[in-house]
Amino acid sequence: MQLKDFDYSLPRELIAQEPLKERDSSRLMVLDRRTQTIAHAHFYQLPGYLQPGDLLVANDTRVIPARLYGKKETGGSVELLLLRFVEHGAGGTQVWECLLKSRRKPPVHAKLFFSSHFQGEVLAPTENGTWLIRLQHQGSFEDALSAAGSTPLPPYISRSEPSETEAFDRERYQTVYASRSGAVAAPTAGLHFTEKVLEEIRQAGAEVVFITLHVSLSTYQPIRKERIEDHRMHEEYYQLPRAAADRINQARSEGRRVICVGTTATRTLETSAAPDGTMREGEGLTDLYIYPGYTFKAVDGLITNFHLPKSSLLLLVSALAGAAFIRRAYEAAIRERYRFYSYGDAMLII
Repeated sequence: MQLKDFDYSLPRELIAQEPLKERDSSRLMVLDRRTQTIAHAHFYQLPGYLQPGDLLVANDTRVIPARLYGKKETGGSVELLLLRFVEHGAGGTQVWECLLKSRRKPPVHAKLFFSSHFQGEVLAPTENGTWLIRLQHQGSFEDALSAAGSTPLPPYISRSEPSETEAFDRERYQTVYASRSGAVAAPTAGLHFTEKVLEEIRQAGAEVVFITLHVSLSTYQPIRKERIEDHRMHEEYYQLPRAAADRINQARSEGRRVICVGTTATRTLETSAAPDGTMREGEGLTDLYIYPGYTFKAVDGLITNFHLPKSSLLLLVSALAGAAFIRRAYEAAIRERYRFYSYGDAMLII
């Protein structure tokens, strides 16, 4: 298949720059795969589209303030984006794989200064264009990073004064159920949930369980191969707890629907599923790439946002709902002025 078949033109004003005041007031497009119909609602109406016994699987990862602005020993500016924890180093240091932006790339062993409590040392470039950086900190890593770092908003969200909106974005670019720190991008389908919606889901007879996938830039990385089959995903850490695996297996054995909140939860379940769909508890790294032609083993439905053209996320939803149906849905979303991308509106595929 050709990448051009998953392209579309989006008016720039439809790229959401800020979330709505109320998380659950975003719009919700409902795609029924059986009838091939599209309905328009709001996210607070989600419980009405669920059936008693439905099991929602959500990603409880927590976004860390992974963007760091600092200085090199020479005085030049440097910007880091933490991508993935690699290992613990000597003296309580941590080694991370990072994106590094600087007018002149620093040499190996160069020192980087982000605050009086947070510094880095360049270890080596990697084959895929990233860098290994040893991070040194005073106090806990979490506290030092929280003080020195900022929210890693995607590049299509612009801020004229980032420092003035940092507190706002640090709270809103996070799900209400985020609990396990490690992501450098939000699992955006979960941004629409409120405690009220979660309670109404349970009152409707549905369940919610949590898994973890620490989202990296791999999830949002554009596909650059003309043949979509040639694309490769970078690895991301995931964990499927025993309790969640048991509840998913029970739901499947009873013929109940398993609906994932987001593409990251979907990839976690499909990574962890045996050929017959049975869930296996575990943790590790996944580079699972889902595109049209993929046979889903464990997922019956999906809550998701509207994704960038030519992205692996768009290919995943096209694999689940059908490329033609998704193309028609996106045309309707543009026509009806839905808001797109991370802070935008939502879609339910059932």
